[in-house]
Parts: sequence; structure tokens; C-alpha cells
Amino acid sequence: MSTLPSHEPLAMPALSPTMSQGNIVAWKKKEGDAIQPGDVLCEVETDKATMEWEAQEEGFLAKIIMPEGSKDIPLGQIVAILVEDEADVAAFKDYSPDSGGVASASSSSSEAASPQAPPPSSSAANYPTHDLLSMPALSPTMSSGNIMSWNKKEGDAVSAGDVLAEVETDKATMEWEAQEDGFVAKILVGEGSKDVPIGVPVLVLVTDKEDISAFKDFNAATAGTSAAPPKAAAAPAPAAPSTPPPSPSKPAAAAPNPRQQQQKQAVSPGGGRIIASPYAQKLAAQAGVSLTDMGEGSGPNGRIVAADVEHFIASGGAVEGGEGPVPSDSLFTPYTDIPNTQIRKVTAKRLLESKQQVPHYYLTISARIDQLMTVRKQLNDTLAASSNNREGGVGKLSLNDFVIKAAALACKRVPEVNASWQGDFIRQFNSVDCSVAVQTPLGLMVPIIKDADSKGLAQIAADVKDLAGRAKAGKLKPEEFTGGTFTVSNLGMFGISQFAAIVNPPQAAILAVGAGLPKVVPASNGGGGGGGQFETGTFMQCTLSCDHRVVDGAVGAQWLAAFKGYLENPATMLLG
Repeated sequence: MSTLPSHEPLAMPALSPTMSQGNIVAWKKKEGDAIQPGDVLCEVETDKATMEWEAQEEGFLAKIIMPEGSKDIPLGQIVAILVEDEADVAAFKDYSPDSGGVASASSSSSEAASPQAPPPSSSAANYPTHDLLSMPALSPTMSSGNIMSWNKKEGDAVSAGDVLAEVETDKATMEWEAQEDGFVAKILVGEGSKDVPIGVPVLVLVTDKEDISAFKDFNAATAGTSAAPPKAAAAPAPAAPSTPPPSPSKPAAAAPNPRQQQQKQAVSPGGGRIIASPYAQKLAAQAGVSLTDMGEGSGPNGRIVAADVEHFIASGGAVEGGEGPVPSDSLFTPYTDIPNTQIRKVTAKRLLESKQQVPHYYLTISARIDQLMTVRKQLNDTLAASSNNREGGVGKLSLNDFVIKAAALACKRVPEVNASWQGDFIRQFNSVDCSVAVQTPLGLMVPIIKDADSKGLAQIAADVKDLAGRAKAGKLKPEEFTGGTFTVSNLGMFGISQFAAIVNPPQAAILAVGAGLPKVVPASNGGGGGGGQFETGTFMQCTLSCDHRVVDGAVGAQWLAAFKGYLENPATMLLG
């Protein structure tokens, strides 16, 4: 049997938060075609809608394994093969999943993902009727998740809509809600388990409470042989091995422990009980911080979860004894290792890919914002006098709200910037969904102001306040941080005068906004250079980072001219 060239198996992705399988409606690429990141590979029908599956890597499509019309393909099942070199395409002409020769990283998983799973063993058949609940896809780009805490314990009754667990995805910490009624018979993956691939069984649910005791010794190995229970809910389980996590062996390392799902408690100096998840306790111990200083957590019944600890550390929380940051010599090490969250890992990966694959260039303008500051004060005075606003409305309009509105209108004026690179074509968007960079304790998030071009300043301010607050709390929904068409990143409030941001793919541009700073200039009403008279104005430096494949230099300059015009004469924002 000949060895096949180096290749990348492409597995059925999670294109909706509740997707467990998909149907291939149409392939947009054919065998032999070149692939670029962002190219649409095919259209996939999920449980929600027909969606486009975009390529994440470049290469050549060597083999389509699952043709158009294939139905009920589990997440993680291999559907195509990608190679780096065009010359290697021919080697896969007669390839099929059963022909052998596939790279060791995917051969076994391909078989495991086959729809014709072997019948359950006789020992598995002895278990009462049950559902194996697998790690769900809670965000469109999620491939694995971390179980932060279980909200149910073995023996608990479950109703549809109950929160089973808090799961950290690549975007945020989200609640996993039950879809059916039943009883928790066995928790297979304990709290603190990391990088659990989508489709891996993590919990056993039974219909009758009397059946719980039958699963006392049920474990992950048993789950692998009983992946064909009567209900279809366990269908994704066989596909789990072919999901592409960074380390396929990690789930096995996180062997389930019957006691691991129980809440661990720390004791406060006053003798009270502080409820904290095991992972939260681990993070606190590593950072040398005291759980007793954190107060009530954000988890159920005030439980302290990992996100609370990370927020506490990021805000400069006290160490054991309340003496401030831990000196390195007191820990006997010259450094502190801070575990990376899923958000930071994904952000790092995508920004690295952006700098490596997107041809950046940068354009900077200086806009005078004196008129804008005057208009802002007038509007805020009006808002302050509004009874509705005093009762929990918008609050104050920030300078950033004006920037978002001006950027959105500039995108409508110069639509070539409100676009993305799609390989064989450039896609221009008809509405402006403006992503706004927000720093959170878990990493950088970009919640989206939908239809920013058609919203008023008050609505933009309200949206920013709401989305930024929930981003920092890790409570954003997937649709609130995916799908933006343009990004604004503002560091002016930190005193940064100018910077250049990294393009957020697949978007074509991002605006970096600096602080408004005073500057002495010739008086505007003196004529002929001001007649020796000078005045002070407030100027703001803004830098547009562009993907040169989409936005040519002259187009970027036109966009900045339109943006500057809106800032310097804010009344024109009313004209659109």
C-alpha cells in the first residue's frame, strides 16, 4: 500500500450552535481547484439554515469524499481532502476512506466517523435506554470547549431549558441548556476538563430515575461501545475522534472522576463556606489569590467560577492575606504562568494568520474635532434633561459613538471598504455591521453594532453599552460577535495618540482611533495664514489598516476623506 502525500482531511464543521449533523447541498469548488482562506467550499444545510462553509487554509482540493446531496453527515466526519501542492492532487484520484493510506492522524478517525457504526457490544446492550449527551457546538467557530462547571449533579432531575453546564468556547463562557427532560445518570467529563472536542460524550441522561444506578460504573470507554442508543441524540459521538482539536489525546487525559462533578468548597477565615469550582480554585492557587477576597461569584447561587478568578486577577486583585501582588521570590519562581483562555488562543491564531496572509497597508489622517465636541456636549445636556434617560436610558454619548456612526456612513459612501475577500470574488455588503473592539478579562472581543449606518447616535450608544458590558461578563451570544463587516478599535481613552491595528478577517479594513489632543494652528479667521494669529484646536489621529487585495490605496484615501468630513462637520451625519 503506497503512502499518500501530506494532506489535510476536511471534516464537517459546526456551522450553527445546535448543529449535530449537516447535508451537503452544493460544492462550490471542484477537485483540483485552488483554495484560499475565505473561499466558499460548499453550501451546508444545518438544523437552522443553509450556510456557506468557508475555507480556513489555502491549498488544493484533492478529493471530494461526500458528494452533493449527502445527508445527515455527523460533525467531524471527513468530507474532503486538501493538499498543499497541486502536484499531489493526482495521488488522491482513486482515494476513498476505506482505501487506506490516509495519514495516521486521520485514518482511524475516518473509520470511527463512518455512518455505519458497529453494533453495540453485548455489555453495552445491557444498559437501560439512555441518551449520551455530547459536547455541543455553542458558537459557529467552536471545535472544542472547556467545561467550567456542572450545574447539575448525578441523580438530579433535568427539564428542557435547564442549564446543564457552563462551557468556555473560543468566544465566551456560555450556558449549555438541556433539550429534553430526564435524570442525570452519569457525568463522564469532570469540571475543569479542557479542549473537549465537539461530539465527545460528556453526560448520560436517562428517562426513568430507577435506571440511574445501572450507570454507576459507566465510563468513557463504555460510552465508546454504546454510541448507538435508541435516540438519535448520540449520533455525533462516533464522529468525535475526527474533530480537529490541537491535541486529540487531551480528552482521554481528562479521565472522568465520579467525584469531580461535585462542588468543591473553600473555607473563609470567618468559618463560612465559599463555593467555587475546582478550576476556579486551581487558577486562584496558581495566581496566589484568595477566594475569600472575591465576594460572591457569577455562577449559580453565588458560586465562584474561573471567569470570576480571571477577572479578579486582571483587575489587580489581592493575594492571600490581602497584601497586593505576590512577589516572585515569595513563590520561589521568577515568573508567573497565566493559562490562556480559549478566546486568547483563537485571537492569537487568527491575528497571526491575518498578518501572515493579508497584505496590510496603512493610511493616517488628522481630523479636527472641535465642532464634534461642541455638538456632543449639547446632545449630552439634552439627554441629561430627559426624564427617560434619568430612568436608565442611554447615559452620555461618548466620542466613540460618533466615531462608529461616522465610520458606518463612510462605509456607505465608499462601499468598496465595506467588503471582504472571497478568493474568486470580492463581496460588498449592503449594510454596515460595525465590530467594536472591547478588552475583556478573558481576551479581546468584537461585539457587533448591527446596521450602524441606519441607527441614531443614541441607539448606537445604548447598543455599545449593552454589548460591551455583556462581552466583559462573557455573556455574548454567537450572533452578537460573528459576521461584522468593518471594525473600529479605539485606544484614545488610554492616552494613545496613534496606532495601527491588525485587519480582522474576513473583513477588509479596521480603523484605529487615537486620543483627541490639543494642537496650536494658524487662526482660521485671520486670512492669509492667519495674519500672525494662532489658535488651539483639538485633533484626533485615525489610521485605516486595509487589505490591499480588496481596498486599493486611492479607495482607502477616499474612505478616510469621507470619514474626516463627518467628524469635522458632524451635522452632515444627519444627511447620511
